[in-house]
Amino acid sequence: MCAAVTVKEATEIVLRHAGDFGIEKCALFKAAGRVLAEDVSAERPQPPFNRVMMDGIACRAADEFPLKCLGRHQAGAKIPTLTEGNVCWEVMTGAALPYGADCVIPVEALVRKEMDVFLKPGDGGTRIAGRFIHPKGSDAQKGDLLLSAGARIDGPVMALLAANGYAEVSVYRLPKIALLATGDELVDVDAEVGEGQIRRSNDSMMRGVLASGGFEPSHVEHIPDDFETLVAALQRVLKESDVIILSGGVSMGAFDYVPSALQKVGAKKLIHRVTQRPGAPMWFGIGPQGQRIFGMPGNPVSAMACSARYVLPLLKAAMKDRSALLPRKAMIKETVQSMDKRTFFLPVCLVWEEERAVLIPHHVPTSGDFMHLGDTDGIAEIPAGKGEINAGSLVSFYPW
Repeated sequence: MCAAVTVKEATEIVLRHAGDFGIEKCALFKAAGRVLAEDVSAERPQPPFNRVMMDGIACRAADEFPLKCLGRHQAGAKIPTLTEGNVCWEVMTGAALPYGADCVIPVEALVRKEMDVFLKPGDGGTRIAGRFIHPKGSDAQKGDLLLSAGARIDGPVMALLAANGYAEVSVYRLPKIALLATGDELVDVDAEVGEGQIRRSNDSMMRGVLASGGFEPSHVEHIPDDFETLVAALQRVLKESDVIILSGGVSMGAFDYVPSALQKVGAKKLIHRVTQRPGAPMWFGIGPQGQRIFGMPGNPVSAMACSARYVLPLLKAAMKDRSALLPRKAMIKETVQSMDKRTFFLPVCLVWEEERAVLIPHHVPTSGDFMHLGDTDGIAEIPAGKGEINAGSLVSFYPW
């Protein structure tokens, strides 16, 4: 086992090896939630024409009322022309401004008598050239950069892409993730539980943590405590996975085969112990073809904390998701005791109190006690040191 590293050092090592998983084309209707891998430019001026902003009439501000209405012009119709004389077009919001018009007067300021349009008394102030007109190209000119790579594709981004003709868009490829749960004591969720056995839960937990970040495993498998079986499983998933996450078997027990099995298949160890609690025995390294490999402790709280603190940040960094770089801090509601030489990952509930994010500690006696974590939202990172973190202090928060 190599020398322990600090949480800060572990974070730097993990993120330094995040890399990416390549780029692929994706149909726009499937792109929501993905991360943009190309810059987006304006297809044409936006708006592409002088756009009417109010229901009413389009006219020349200098013309005298009453005006003769030439007809009705709605959004999407061919753009008409305002002829000479005291005339106007009835227009709808979103329509292109008729050629020759320089003013839109809202319907609320008008009185209509058949084809003649009168201005209501006292509404002369609405006759201002340029009023209620969204000028062509005022939002963007053709070729203007609208969005840079690294943006998560949400509702506004989907609208922007659609409006600029991106029926297909380049996105960062989602990784193929393998989950391997190790241990003779584990049985399937729907199996009968024998003496000394427990149901598998860490791989289910990992599915949930991955889903919160927009990821899902491509392979899930249970491996017994047998060195050769574990080596064979690793050799198999290394051929088809970008990321491998193991739970259990990473400490110093007689059946903790994961570190030696990873060495056997050619993985390079970068981390195998972190000065943190829970999750001190965490293993991280790189596979023969650059696969990112995590070895999580088998204790559920340890595995959950390491997943939130390291796995999700690596995956989001590999996806070039700019939102992953945003700091997440919130106020701790209670005074918390620090650990002298270890960073403490404290399960917390995230609530909204007095218009600010507040973290309520949820202490667990051991790293195996996860039965009461169902209403928690993640971990607060309590830095190592002597003393206390006072109530009201800002601390880093990592969701799970």
